[in-house]
Amino acid sequence: MKTYDAVLLVSFGGPEGPDDVIPFLENVTRGRGIPRERLAAVGEHYMLFGGVSPINGQNRDLLEALRRDFGEHGVDVPVYWGNRNWDPYLRDALAQMRDDGVRRALCVVTSAYASYSGCRQYREDLAAATAEVPGAPALDKVRHYFNHPGFVAPTVDAVVDSLAALPEGAREGAAIAFTTHSIPTGMAAAAGPEGGAYERQHRAVAEVVAAEVARRTGRAHRWDLVYCSRSGPPTQPWLEPDVNDHLEALHGEGVPGVVVAPIGFVSDHMEVVYDLDTEARETAERLGLPYQRAATVGTDPRFVAALRELVVERDEAEAGARPARPAVGALPPSHDVCPVGCCRNLRGPRPALCGRD
Repeated sequence: MKTYDAVLLVSFGGPEGPDDVIPFLENVTRGRGIPRERLAAVGEHYMLFGGVSPINGQNRDLLEALRRDFGEHGVDVPVYWGNRNWDPYLRDALAQMRDDGVRRALCVVTSAYASYSGCRQYREDLAAATAEVPGAPALDKVRHYFNHPGFVAPTVDAVVDSLAALPEGAREGAAIAFTTHSIPTGMAAAAGPEGGAYERQHRAVAEVVAAEVARRTGRAHRWDLVYCSRSGPPTQPWLEPDVNDHLEALHGEGVPGVVVAPIGFVSDHMEVVYDLDTEARETAERLGLPYQRAATVGTDPRFVAALRELVVERDEAEAGARPARPAVGALPPSHDVCPVGCCRNLRGPRPALCGRD
């Protein structure tokens, strides 16, 4: 490593016991005026799993996998971990990095796509955490990796495996529902430097995955981009269709089976284990619609290698080289530094790192 002396894994965070649930949700929704009754209702989803979100455990696994992969490939820098909304918090990770003598670090965010909630809000929280830690290291972040081959290839395998797991009579005509987190339509319109990047990037991934699945299986499957985890008031428009409404529509059209592929998520956290594995599966069972949920990339060695490649790529670019920038599908590799106005905060500007504004 020529430029950076550490890597920081940056994630969302989640509760790790029943007593954590409401404080965690208060952290997530701070400043949005969400009534406590609504938080309690959402908290019941976590209570189905003992009050524990799987995301922190998955981040520990990813952290271990990154450290092992870095060591095996000669990337000799420490890897730290900090969350936006729960322990270990970003400010604590930055304080530890400062105390360890880290001067400049590269952030790997567990969000593959451009949007306010998936990129700029992380950048704002990094700025806020840095302001709380005198002498904190300077921070950059790797580019969005939605179309990196190491993210796409495991997704293709997962969809192929899920199609094969459907009952024999449902496989040939099965549909693929590529699924991601719904966001407000205003946020979607502002995503990226020119707007619309959130939907555009997901569709680009879906297209390349669907094409490779067709090549592998010998048949083209109908596919749609659908959404889960809407959390806003009914008066605020969010991206649609909801995955449950989509399952109803597929059943009404006589589709014999469905594979739900959560391309918007890098691991099986709450939006996957509750919204897809619990709620959507119950909808499919009620309809009598054969249903399989494809795996997320998690700690697949190809994804872990992709994150290491993104770290090395950015390090070389900062050192003045012109490294290869792998990307598949219709869209080019994303920018390293977020342009002015990229994924703007619709509630008003806040300080943000890793960008030009």
